[in-house]
Amino acid sequence: MARLAQTPGLTDVQQEIISTVRDFVDKEIIPVATQLEHRDEYPQDIVDGLKELGVFGLMIPEEYGGLGESLLTYALCVEEIARGWMSVSGIINTHFIVAYMLKQHGTQEQKDTFLPRMAAGEVRGAFSMSEPALGSDVSAITSKAVKDGDEYVLNGQKMWLTNGGTSTLVAVLVRSDEGHPEGTAPHKSMTTFLVEKEPGFGEVRPGLTIPGKIDKMGYKGVDTTELIMDGLRIPANRVLGGTTGRGFYQMMDGVEVGRVNVAARGCGVAQRAFELGVSYAQQRHTFGKPIAQHQAIQFKLAEMATKVEAAHAMMVNAARKKDSGQRNDLEAGMAKYLASEYCKEVVEDAFRIHGGYGFSKEYEIERLYREAPMLLIGEGTAEIQKMIIGRRLLEEYRFQG
Repeated sequence: MARLAQTPGLTDVQQEIISTVRDFVDKEIIPVATQLEHRDEYPQDIVDGLKELGVFGLMIPEEYGGLGESLLTYALCVEEIARGWMSVSGIINTHFIVAYMLKQHGTQEQKDTFLPRMAAGEVRGAFSMSEPALGSDVSAITSKAVKDGDEYVLNGQKMWLTNGGTSTLVAVLVRSDEGHPEGTAPHKSMTTFLVEKEPGFGEVRPGLTIPGKIDKMGYKGVDTTELIMDGLRIPANRVLGGTTGRGFYQMMDGVEVGRVNVAARGCGVAQRAFELGVSYAQQRHTFGKPIAQHQAIQFKLAEMATKVEAAHAMMVNAARKKDSGQRNDLEAGMAKYLASEYCKEVVEDAFRIHGGYGFSKEYEIERLYREAPMLLIGEGTAEIQKMIIGRRLLEEYRFQG
C-alpha cells in the first residue's frame, strides 16, 4: 500500500532531499522527541544534524551558500520534520521566514551580510509582530522607533517570539512615524528592523531584554519568549529594505509563506497521528479480535486518512501557486485553515482509538494531543484565515449588476 500524502510531479532532486529528511526524522527525531518534549529540552543535537543536511539554507539562493530550493520542497521537508516533532519545525520556520524576507526585500548589503551565515545555520532568525495587548490586530502595534541621527531608538514590548532566546537575528515590526504625517493609515507607518543580538536570556544587548521562556501546554523544546526594547539603538542600515513605512507589507509577505509552513506542520502531525492510530488499532484486541476489525474503528481510520490526503493536497497547491510567482493568499489561507482544523480532528480520533492509554505520557499520542492546538492560532487564527478567504472570494466573484 502506498503511503498517504504522496506528491506527484517532484523532480529527482526534490525526492532525494525529502527522502533524506524523512530518514533523519525516523532515525534521529522520533526516537527521542517525546522524552525531550517532556523535559522541555532544546533539541541541540537534532538542530546540529539539520544544519549538516543544509535544511537551514534550503530556500536561500545558491549564490549565498544555500540550496536554492522551492517553497514546495521546503514545505514537504517541514511536513516530514513535524511528523517527527512539531517543535523542531517551529525552530526552522521562523528562521526561514526571516531569510525569505531578506531575500525578497533586503538591501544588497543586508543580503550579503546575513544570508550566507543563515544558510550555514550560524545566524539563526526569529521574527516579531505580536504584542501583549493586540492579538491578531497588527494595526494596533504600539512599539515605536524614533529617528536619532544615524540611528533609530526602539521602545516597546513584543510577545510570542519563537526562537526568541536561541536566535541571533530578529526581524521586529514597530511603528515609525518619521515621514508619515498624522492620520496616515497604520499599516503605512510600520517598519521592520533587523536586530542582531546574542543568544540567551536576560539583557542580550544594550536596551534589549529576553526575559525567559514562556511555559506552554505543548510545543515545548523550542523557546517562546517576550522581547522588551528600552532605548534599543539600531543603525539606519538595519531597516529592512532601507526604507521606512514598508514593514507591514514585508511582514505580511513573510507570514503568507509562513502559513504554507503551518499547513505543512498540520499535515505532518496529522500523518503521525494516523500512523499511531492505525498501528495501535491492529495491536489492541477487544471481544476476541483487533479493534481495527470493528466497523466503528474502520470508519474512523477512513475519515482520518481522507483528512490527511485533503490537507496535504491543499498545502501542496498553495506552495506551488507561490512558487509560480502568483498571489497565493487565498490558497495559503485555505490550506492553513483546513490543515490545522483537520490536524486537531485526526489527532483527537487517534487519541480516542488509544482509549485510556492515550491519556498516558508513555504514549506518543499524548504529546501530539497537546501540540495540535497551537496550529489553530499560529500564523493567524482560523477566524483570521476566514476573513482573508472571504475577502479574496468577494474580489474574485464580484457581483456585476
